[in-house]
Amino acid sequence: MSKASFNPVTDIPDQSGRVFLITGGTTGLGASSISFIAAQNPAHIFFSGRNKARAAELITKVKQASPSANLTFIECDLSILVSVQTAAKEFLSKSDRLDVMMCNAGIMATPASMSKEGYEIQFATNHIGHALLIKSLLPCMLKTASQPKSDVRIISLSSIAYKTVPPAGIEFDKLKTAGANYGPFYNPNKWMCYGQSKLANLLYSTQLAAHHPSITSVAVHPGFIKTELHVHNGFVDRQIVNMIADKWLSPEEGAYTQTWAATTAKGNLDNGAYYEPIGVKSVPETKQGKDMGLAKELWEWTERELKSWM
Repeated sequence: MSKASFNPVTDIPDQSGRVFLITGGTTGLGASSISFIAAQNPAHIFFSGRNKARAAELITKVKQASPSANLTFIECDLSILVSVQTAAKEFLSKSDRLDVMMCNAGIMATPASMSKEGYEIQFATNHIGHALLIKSLLPCMLKTASQPKSDVRIISLSSIAYKTVPPAGIEFDKLKTAGANYGPFYNPNKWMCYGQSKLANLLYSTQLAAHHPSITSVAVHPGFIKTELHVHNGFVDRQIVNMIADKWLSPEEGAYTQTWAATTAKGNLDNGAYYEPIGVKSVPETKQGKDMGLAKELWEWTERELKSWM
C-alpha cells in the first residue's frame, strides 16, 4: 500500500481555536488521535464512548502530556438513537462551534443481533448512529463553516472491507429483518454486514460533500490495526484477515491517516475523496464503491429513516 510521510509529533500544524468531536474516543484509534491533536493547542476536544472509567483514564493520561488540553467526555452508544440524540444535545449545550467531527467509533464482525430500534447492529452502529449525530450537529458545523477563514471537516472511518459486500452493495430491504442473510452463502454473514456498513461510510461521505460543499467530508481506511475490534474474531476470522492484511499497524500508527485528514492543510484534501494510509487519495476498486446511484439511494434511505429523529 502506498505510504506518504507523516509524523504526528512534527507534522500536525497548530490547531488553536478549533473544536473537535471524536466518536469512540476512549480507546484504540480514537484515543490515539486525541493524544496527537491535544498536543497542538486545540480550543477543545470532545469525545464520545460508552465507558466513563476509560474516559477518565484517558483524560488523565492526555493531560499529563498536554496539561493545557481541554477535554470533555460525552457518553454515547451509537447503536441507540436516543443515546445519539442525548449526546448531540449535550454537545450543543457546551459548544457553539464544531470544526472537525471524526466518526471513528465502530464495531466489526460481531455476532448477529438487532439494535434497539430494530436495525442490523453493525449498520446501526457504524452508519445510522453516525448519520444521526452528523445531521444533529450540521447546523452547528454549517454555522462554523460560514465564519471567516473557516475549515470545517467530517472524517468518516471506512475500511478496505467496503469490497466485501453483497452484490447489491447494501441490502436495504433486509436491514430491519432479524436473522437475515446477506450476500452469497459462502461468505460469513457477519463480514457481509460489516462490509456493507463500511461501504455506507464511504458512500455517505461522497453525499455529504455533494449536499454540503462548505464542509470538507472525506472517508479514510486506517489500515490493518490490532485493536479491540477483533475481539469477536475466531481462528478462521483471524486467518482471513491475515491473508488480506499487507501490514499490521499499532493503534498509534493506525490513527495516522484519520489524524492527517483532520489536521492537514485544507488544500491537501479533495471534498468527497477516499484516502488510504497515509493520506494517499485512492479510487474505490469495486463497482459498488464507485456507484453514485447507490450513494444517492443510501442518502435518501437515511433521510427517510432519520426523519422522525430530527
